[in-house]
Amino acid sequence: MYALVEYKGKQYKAEKGAVLSVDKLDAEKGAKIDVDTVLLVSDGDKISVGAPYVKGAKVQIVVEDSFRDKKVLVFKYKSKKDYHRLIGHRQNYTNVRVEDIVIA
Repeated sequence: MYALVEYKGKQYKAEKGAVLSVDKLDAEKGAKIDVDTVLLVSDGDKISVGAPYVKGAKVQIVVEDSFRDKKVLVFKYKSKKDYHRLIGHRQNYTNVRVEDIVIA
């Protein structure tokens, strides 16, 4: 059983017990969150597709820990103009564990 979930503007495939890396949440470790923006639920042979969301379906997640991703370097330059610039960025993420997928 799996579900496609829209959370914080992005879509994730959620399976029971899976760990997802989502954009940083301002929630304590161990906090439980219900996500009701479920786009699709597949239960073996039966597939439910929402328009836009599946009614009565929700995914229960638990916040685990936050971390920062590897640094991404952005280098800009213009040829023959003596212009170059190096910028680094590290994105903050939070790991969440999918506890259960509930279909009402």
